[in-house]
Amino acid sequence: MRKETLKKFKRIFEGQRKQLLFAGAKVVREDFGVNSDDRFDEIDQASTDVDKEMRMRLCNREMLYLKKLESALKRIEDGLFGLCDECNEDIELRRLEARPTANLCVSCKEEQERKEGLTAAGRKHKSLGESFSRRTS
Repeated sequence: MRKETLKKFKRIFEGQRKQLLFAGAKVVREDFGVNSDDRFDEIDQASTDVDKEMRMRLCNREMLYLKKLESALKRIEDGLFGLCDECNEDIELRRLEARPTANLCVSCKEEQERKEGLTAAGRKHKSLGESFSRRTS
């Protein structure tokens, strides 16, 4: 990948990272505080709880995206940005422009999605992390 293109992506990632970090700190300061006006009755409390839960979910999504940004910046540093993690082939520039944090080429991503659909458990949220099975000795 050309140096100018790498610099462009690096600027995008750093800008998005800075925006997420600034916005995340603001959300924690302002949105998760308990306001005594929100506790008039059970209905108000339930509504407040739903709002806070939604904000927390959005904050969690932003933190997951922040991890992807950090990973992409590390791949740029290591000279691996734009290479597929599975097949080590170049990821098309059009794909990277559409999804800059992509680490799989289209073919490998399609294969991954096919495998996810074929598992007994079906597709799981990526935000839930890896599932571990207990080993029996």
